[in-house]
Amino acid sequence: MKTILTQIDERLRTRIRVIIWKQWKKKSRRLWGLLKLGVPKWIADKVSGWGNHYQLVAQKSVLKRAISKPALTKRGLVSCLDFYLKRHALKVS
Repeated sequence: MKTILTQIDERLRTRIRVIIWKQWKKKSRRLWGLLKLGVPKWIADKVSGWGNHYQLVAQKSVLKRAISKPALTKRGLVSCLDFYLKRHALKVS
């Protein structure tokens, strides 16, 4: 169960990153968004030009580090694995 929930969490976070990248449609907007997330300007300038390579940007780039699990948790996304472990611990006790 833990392996499956870990995979689901990874796919969910990747999909959320893709959605955010798609919302920033123009290069200037992507540059602005990356800078707002704290990415250095020279990296943000390079990555913002990658365009429509959504999966590549979401999985292999600086976007994965900028929009990480703790950042998404802070914004309200509950990890499936964390929720399961919390509930499972209550059930076992």
